[in-house]
Amino acid sequence: MTEIIAKTSFIRSLKIQLNVLNALILREIITRYGRNNIGFLWLFVEPMSLTFLISLMWFFFKINSISNLNIVAFVLTGYPMAMMWRNASSRAKGSVTANKALLYHRNIKILDLVYARVFLEMIGASAAQVFVILFFIFIGLIAIPYDPFYMLCAWGLMCWFSLGLGLIIFVLSAKYEVFDKMWVTLSFILMPLSGAFFWVDTFPHEIQELLLYIPPINGTEMFRSGYFGPSVITHQNVSYLVLCNIILLFVGLTMVKNNEAQIIEDN
Repeated sequence: MTEIIAKTSFIRSLKIQLNVLNALILREIITRYGRNNIGFLWLFVEPMSLTFLISLMWFFFKINSISNLNIVAFVLTGYPMAMMWRNASSRAKGSVTANKALLYHRNIKILDLVYARVFLEMIGASAAQVFVILFFIFIGLIAIPYDPFYMLCAWGLMCWFSLGLGLIIFVLSAKYEVFDKMWVTLSFILMPLSGAFFWVDTFPHEIQELLLYIPPINGTEMFRSGYFGPSVITHQNVSYLVLCNIILLFVGLTMVKNNEAQIIEDN
């Protein structure tokens, strides 16, 4: 009987948690994009527009003339993923400042506010990535992916990375105003180090080993391995990326727990 009560209580709590996140995500969409024009569709149009622009710019300027590799596919398998973790962490920064009044509701906690913003960025980036890839395949600009499941696994691991990073950036920006101002610049600097615009294999072996210590590079190489298959040489350490994600999430959750009261007071 005790086990049944505990199980029922957990299920009910889980339903409440999901309902809270769903409501917060819908509120975030309305607050950010409004109800006019195309409304929530901007969630997908914004990342799609950037991806289209970057990909087509590389294509029409014939940057791929130096290689037989499809440069549009190269951009599509790197840039959107980098934008996802960058936007997720940047959006996580102001979670409490913009929604502090919601904390008066008993079922809404700080983590819920951060989760809602990060998940929203993941949803938008994921939908945009799928649509752009399918559209470019349809018009014949890129080929069909070699291993879509492996690509999906890579994308999922980078969503996990985005969540852990977002929690850490949220706490640091809430505690230190200087960091809050600097993160936008720092994230731009970190983007080239995510592997979005280069192959690890083009570097000497010693540098390759150093580059693979940067978690996003492993995710990008893994994603490209799933798309291009054996036609290219990629380098990724999946177990290392999983370990980094576990550490990032644990550190992020611990930081939120230890600084929750101070964050609410300061904001």
